[in-house]
Amino acid sequence: MLDTMGDATAVALVGLLSGLMLGLAARLGRFCTLGAIEDYFYSSSDLRLRMWGIAIGTAVTGSFVLIALGWLDPAAPIYLATAWSPVASVLGGLVFGYGMAISGNCGFGALARLGGGDLRSFVIVLVTGISAYVVLSGPLAALRITVFPVVETDPQALPGLAHALARLTGLPVALPGLAIGLAILAFVAAPARVRRSRETLIWGAVVGLAIVSAWAGTSWVARHGWDDIAVSSHTFSKPLGDTLLYAMLSSGVALNFGTGSVLGVLAGAFLGSMIKGQFRWEACDDPRELRRQIGGAALMGLGAVVATGCSVGQGLSAMSLLAWSAPVTLAAILAGGYIGLRQLMLGFAPAE
Repeated sequence: MLDTMGDATAVALVGLLSGLMLGLAARLGRFCTLGAIEDYFYSSSDLRLRMWGIAIGTAVTGSFVLIALGWLDPAAPIYLATAWSPVASVLGGLVFGYGMAISGNCGFGALARLGGGDLRSFVIVLVTGISAYVVLSGPLAALRITVFPVVETDPQALPGLAHALARLTGLPVALPGLAIGLAILAFVAAPARVRRSRETLIWGAVVGLAIVSAWAGTSWVARHGWDDIAVSSHTFSKPLGDTLLYAMLSSGVALNFGTGSVLGVLAGAFLGSMIKGQFRWEACDDPRELRRQIGGAALMGLGAVVATGCSVGQGLSAMSLLAWSAPVTLAAILAGGYIGLRQLMLGFAPAE
């Protein structure tokens, strides 16, 4: 199959199919980072946050099943292959979360809205992708590398919770990983209202399985193919820029997992919006709103590159491997999102 299709096309197909699952979850299951924060802080509902918990628990459990079977090398993904910088996680997460709030969506959410016909989100997608590349390999790249140098880790001391527990106990790394994943699922699904919510359980599991299937698919191609293929799962900062580059320069730029992922989310969101009868064209008619969205998208691209991942990249893909960076970055994103939402709704007046 790889001889006919080629490694790059194969991993793009993996991204497309698993991204399709994420797009459907966003439109049919209302899976959304900012929406979950808004529900929790302003509507006193934690169901969408618990959907996130189901997704994380499923992703952790599934990823460590892959590791136990030898189908995923934990040292291959960037989240464990490079040293963790707590400062980068906190600063990048705060900037990303704040940008997400003032723009009204993260990169993943913007793709899901664009798939439903929201042209305002097209601006967010474009600016986030360009901003990510400005920091990743553009004018700000040298400054980023100077402030936050990338250092490879020792394969015997990977920066993750399960690996730390394995070193302490002498157990295979998969055992503490599986235990933590199952514990997360049990904790999140403990309230009866969560178990009664089929939407929360099903779509949370679909999102988690999308992360796991991406690890499994890219790992398979990396093992059996001839090209130097990165073992990847979903994130939505650099891949937005990759997709823009491929659209303009496809004769000289190869397909990759990220491009397939972006197109998959768009396709899944379009299908989901058509199934629910929610597809409609929308545009921005307020220059102040557009200015806010452009500024927030620029901050998201910057923050995601500094933190080595967005709300999905760190909050799900890195979290599925129990990388130290994941919970810290996710907490910083939530904090930045709360600050941004509070500014939009109340300004910076002191809380009473």
